[in-house]
Amino acid sequence: MRFWGKRLFDIFFSLLGLMVLLPFFLVIALAIMLDSRGSILYQQVRVGLNGCHFKVLKFRTMQMQSDGVLNITVGTHDSRITRLGKVLRRFKLDELPQLVNVFWGEMSFVGPRPEVPKYVALYTPKQLQVLQVKPGITDYASIKYRNENALLAKASNPEQYYIDEVMPIKLGLNLFYVKNQSFILDIKLIIKTVIFIFVGD
Repeated sequence: MRFWGKRLFDIFFSLLGLMVLLPFFLVIALAIMLDSRGSILYQQVRVGLNGCHFKVLKFRTMQMQSDGVLNITVGTHDSRITRLGKVLRRFKLDELPQLVNVFWGEMSFVGPRPEVPKYVALYTPKQLQVLQVKPGITDYASIKYRNENALLAKASNPEQYYIDEVMPIKLGLNLFYVKNQSFILDIKLIIKTVIFIFVGD
């Protein structure tokens, strides 16, 4: 029953969001085209429910063909990020196309952020339990590490720091969510996410 309630919530609000934000999507798409060469949308393979792979959708914020160097971004001054991309990332606007992923049923509004296969391959058997629920647009870890890029920029080896220090904490928070998920908790996390994006700490 809880599953179907959450799915109905996802379908209704993702569809509503897509219809309401369509003009805004068009403005962002035009701005991306004017700001840099390349596609409007960026697609990356992520690991979802039960280990199934899917393509997460984002507005492109980087120069074309720059994600093959590193799977994470390091700070606001990452040379791969476009001028417009910095603004889109600051307000999480690059994540808006994931409403399509939610509508299709590949993601939910709330759930562990989907990770790339490279890092999922490093999960322990216990950590793999986060794949028992649909990945989400926001979660505990997204709120705690809302300034993750700036944090990684301070590390001498950002990717290794992410694997050794950040990822285990994120997975711990995700496991807590898996065990305690509820409709009320989802609403609280959505509200907290909106507050942190537009108001800050």
